[in-house]
Amino acid sequence: MSKLVYAFGGASVEGDADMLNLLGGKGANLAEMSSIGLPVPPGFTITTEVCNQYTQNNEALPEGLKNEVVSALTKVEEIIGKRFGRPENPLLVSVRSGARASMPGMMDTVLNLGLNDETVEGLATVSGDERFAYDTYRRFIQMFGDVVLGVEHYNFEDILADYKDDRGLVLDTDLGSVDWQTIVTVYLEKVEDLIGKPFPQDPYDQLWGAIAAVFASWTNERAKVYRKLHDIPEEWGTAVNVQSMVFGNMGDTSATGVCFTRNPSTGENVFYGEFLVNAQGEDVVAGIRTPQTLTIAEKKRNQSLLPAMEEVMPSIYNEICNIRKQLETHYKDMQDIEFTVQQGKLWMLQTRSGKRTAAAALKIAVDMTNAGLISKEEAICRVDPLALDQLLHPTLDPNASRHVLGKGLPASPGAASGKVCFSSLEAEAIAAKGGKAILVRIETSPEDIGGMHAAQGILTTRGGMTSHAAVVARGMGRPCVVGAGEIRVDYAQQCLFAGGQTIGQGEVITIDGTRGDVMFGAVDTIQPELTGEFGIFMGWVDEFRTMGVRTNAETPEDAKTAVKFGADGIGLCRTEHMFFDPVRIVSMREMILSSDEAGRRSALEKLLPYQREDFKKLFTIMRGLPITIRLLDPPLHEFLPAKEEELEEVAQAAGTDVIEVRARVAALHETNPMLGLRGCRLGIMYPEIYEMQCRAIFEAAVEVEKASGECVVTEVMIPLVASKEEFKILKDVVGVIAKEVEDAAGLSLNYLIGTMVELPRAALRAGEIAEEAEFFSFGTNDLTQTTFGLSRDDSGTFLGPYIQKGIFRNDPFVTIDQDGVGELLKIAAERGRASRTDLKLGICGEHGGDPESIKFCKMLGLNYVSCSPYRVPIARLACAQASLNIKEDIASA
Repeated sequence: MSKLVYAFGGASVEGDADMLNLLGGKGANLAEMSSIGLPVPPGFTITTEVCNQYTQNNEALPEGLKNEVVSALTKVEEIIGKRFGRPENPLLVSVRSGARASMPGMMDTVLNLGLNDETVEGLATVSGDERFAYDTYRRFIQMFGDVVLGVEHYNFEDILADYKDDRGLVLDTDLGSVDWQTIVTVYLEKVEDLIGKPFPQDPYDQLWGAIAAVFASWTNERAKVYRKLHDIPEEWGTAVNVQSMVFGNMGDTSATGVCFTRNPSTGENVFYGEFLVNAQGEDVVAGIRTPQTLTIAEKKRNQSLLPAMEEVMPSIYNEICNIRKQLETHYKDMQDIEFTVQQGKLWMLQTRSGKRTAAAALKIAVDMTNAGLISKEEAICRVDPLALDQLLHPTLDPNASRHVLGKGLPASPGAASGKVCFSSLEAEAIAAKGGKAILVRIETSPEDIGGMHAAQGILTTRGGMTSHAAVVARGMGRPCVVGAGEIRVDYAQQCLFAGGQTIGQGEVITIDGTRGDVMFGAVDTIQPELTGEFGIFMGWVDEFRTMGVRTNAETPEDAKTAVKFGADGIGLCRTEHMFFDPVRIVSMREMILSSDEAGRRSALEKLLPYQREDFKKLFTIMRGLPITIRLLDPPLHEFLPAKEEELEEVAQAAGTDVIEVRARVAALHETNPMLGLRGCRLGIMYPEIYEMQCRAIFEAAVEVEKASGECVVTEVMIPLVASKEEFKILKDVVGVIAKEVEDAAGLSLNYLIGTMVELPRAALRAGEIAEEAEFFSFGTNDLTQTTFGLSRDDSGTFLGPYIQKGIFRNDPFVTIDQDGVGELLKIAAERGRASRTDLKLGICGEHGGDPESIKFCKMLGLNYVSCSPYRVPIARLACAQASLNIKEDIASA
């Protein structure tokens, strides 16, 4: 049987940082810190394999675990000189989760375990502080009761709140020893009343219950939501860390805190964090007391009146500063550190790679590379491509008028406007209807994860820069303002009071997570300026990526945005979008409703100048970069009139009556238009449509080349091809028009003719089609629909349950289904290049901006991916990472 428990602390260290998968992040790093000589309270880690056994075995702990735990606990007793469950000098432990990926606040923790009616007296004697002992006991009852026994925390909070109100007390620190003894008695009575039996007094019963509860929390609802949002596999499981307690609530020489080796919001190389004197760890993130800063500089920045650690505990502060440097040098990354000071001695409770904003991630990566701490390749692989999304959206216009209601701490940068909502459910409901919400809470808890993800931004009236809201918002890239004490939230009345105003649910506010401002109404925004570290970093990215990144664009605005973000060209220009302009749609409808070719050609002549001008603008913006133009693809019904006035307008333009137009609309009706007369079938039935479009493309290319002197690179794409014969017919149509334009202009055009592979048959017959086609662009949106037999627009009702039940690992419209759709891509690529070795391959579906799909495209040997303009930087980074990962895979093979 494999080893289930690994010790750390003292002279006995059985793990290290490389054992992340087995010991989880917390356990691996506790072992690593112990091995490099840092002061870590001794303890042991129960492996992630036990979690999987527990889950698969009807939530039963595996045989042999208890013996290993008892043996490991005995070693902890020997190191620390205390005995678990003994009143004379009791050993208390914490029981915490620790998955291989950080999941802050998603799973459960139990602190101060080992206390009972006898050991609390021993703790009072040993510490010489009866108040501390009973305060610690009541904390344990509350936490154990909630996590293990299922007694919801509000039961305890109500008891404490009523007790303080009855006696005119405000802060927990106002309560003395007798107060806490009274509250402990009431807590114990409450537990027995609710669960029907006494609170467990046997410390080992407490330990087994806590271990099981922490393993069980791996499958709680908030952990499932978090894993889904961050693509963390369920089979990873969590480890459980049992560690001897150290106490930050033993008087004014004790403290607890959280710090980052660099600023997690900006990436500045400054020490950043918070602490509380005479407190336990949960007090810092709970927002019950206002945390103090570590440094004097941060104190001044926050305009805080509370003393910094640098002032009140200078020797401890200096020790933490040294450890900060040691850990960052050792791990070569910004660290998130938890510590406790017990009666003047510093203890390290955790270190992990700190969550950071995209701006901070870029700055830290660039600074560490310039300092020689990491390589460019390491820097590139450190930044999550999807995190760049935080940098690519509008921020508040500094010149816009704003009505500031209040101010809090700037916990996560960016700006957002939306309707005020006071519950996560309401935020999710607003988002589901396409609306924008700002989640407003007194403080958030892990149960708010769904609403935080749905909201545009988060505002809390309590909490500090390391509170739950701040940490989770930064990880999600949501703008967030915390600790806005000037604002009062009233859940009962569903309103907030700020700046002399009452703001009700549904009213719009704006938050600025960069400055901490909360404003009434919506505030104007400006586009981001991508300079500095972003430009340096993306320059490195382009050094290592070997796959092109194009954009999906058909408007000048989108094309300009894509060029600004570094696009290598346009991979999909959807020409149908150009016809919906009010000036053009009448002529388009006239063409569709014409009963003969002459009528269609007459209408198309009206559209030709518009199309030509469209392409001239795009060619001019792209300045010699390739542009793939898809000829008309959607079913014609999408352009048809529905309203009576529209029918009359078309009738007048076509020189006929409304009755005739209505009859023509009825004749064009299709039961399943997405599989009907669309794509290349339109071009074969009505070649004059594609002739007009090709003439517009090539004439525009000639005009731009003559005006600018730059070569225009055009790729004409024929959609929805299923056979070589279809493609050959339309290839000839394109070639004839190109020849006519070339002859008239007296120059040679630079163009390719290819197809969009979006049908399974096209993928299977790719070898034949490639005999004629010069490029393939995989239209994975429709290929996914036709492979699965799914409608992207109608599958939302069951895709979620399918993913939850494990039928789909991901939404196949977001990440390529590698087993099915991916297999078709692989077949098409192999068979296509077997026929034409220089066949250009790209992808232009939504998958072109998904990092996981991009990695798969790289494995297939595609030349480029194409995505929406704002995802171009994401795709560039994902392409570079795919190139580096493939090199690593080859090197390690």
